[in-house]
Amino acid sequence: MREEIPNALDGERVDRVAALMTGLSRSAIAKLISKGEVSRNDETVENGSDRVALGDQIEVDVPVEEEIPEELIADSEVEFEVVHEDDSVIVVNKPIGLVVHPGAGRSGSTLAHGLLARYPEVALVGEFDRPGIVHRLDRDTSGLLICARTNEALAQLSQDLSDRRIHRSYLTIVAGCPEAPKGTIEAPIGRSRRARTKMTVTEDGREARTHYELLETWRHPTQASLLKCTLDTGRTHQIRVHLRAINCPVLGDSTYGKKDPFGIGRPLLHSAEISFHHPLSQEEMNFVCAPPADFNEALSGFRAQNPEDS
Repeated sequence: MREEIPNALDGERVDRVAALMTGLSRSAIAKLISKGEVSRNDETVENGSDRVALGDQIEVDVPVEEEIPEELIADSEVEFEVVHEDDSVIVVNKPIGLVVHPGAGRSGSTLAHGLLARYPEVALVGEFDRPGIVHRLDRDTSGLLICARTNEALAQLSQDLSDRRIHRSYLTIVAGCPEAPKGTIEAPIGRSRRARTKMTVTEDGREARTHYELLETWRHPTQASLLKCTLDTGRTHQIRVHLRAINCPVLGDSTYGKKDPFGIGRPLLHSAEISFHHPLSQEEMNFVCAPPADFNEALSGFRAQNPEDS
């Protein structure tokens, strides 16, 4: 398999480019590089972190045993709202309970399967098991998510995400009230040594930064607050872990948080705003999405019991 580097991939790591070309995982590409099966301009690639340049010719020799697995099967029954679409970008309002792409414990009925049904061309965009997916939301987090319709758009948006040029803000209802009405939580996040499926604040974790703003606070039936959180980084479970670290855990979060008094049964976290530059035109794109019914139910419940605080 041989491809020429387009403008959008100029300066990208060669292992990431090879992964985008083949749909193989980065670990699979690392194995191919170690075997001398990846070349740039007919010279064997020695280091996956080398950077490619516009016009470079990248070739990946994919052995039979490393052939790309079968494509996902499109599933038209997966329901999600499309907020925006054009030839390069799709912005989705992900519903509660929908997994973004296949992974441990979930092989079907994901957003990726639904995307394939509506946009068959994304089968060739990015890795085979997460076609068109630029970033992800947890299963029970609702709201805005960006997907790509072309490999060029995926490469540019992924780079923008890495360079923190994509801005994401969330609404969440938490237990307690932060000490200051505005603040920044800067604490590295890594995987917990006690429970490998959980994340935690740890000295040897990856850099993570969350800005928060207090929008409302209530006293009944328990002290709680409505916060707006804006991400500088996008670590796994970042908002949930950071808010727990300042003793304001997300209500309804059975992993890091605290039960909500209205029995909603899921973390009250919603991806409400997203802005980015269009990967083709560089036009500034801004989207806002209202919270779903259960989130509004909790808001109404707190406001009804605290008319003087709202």
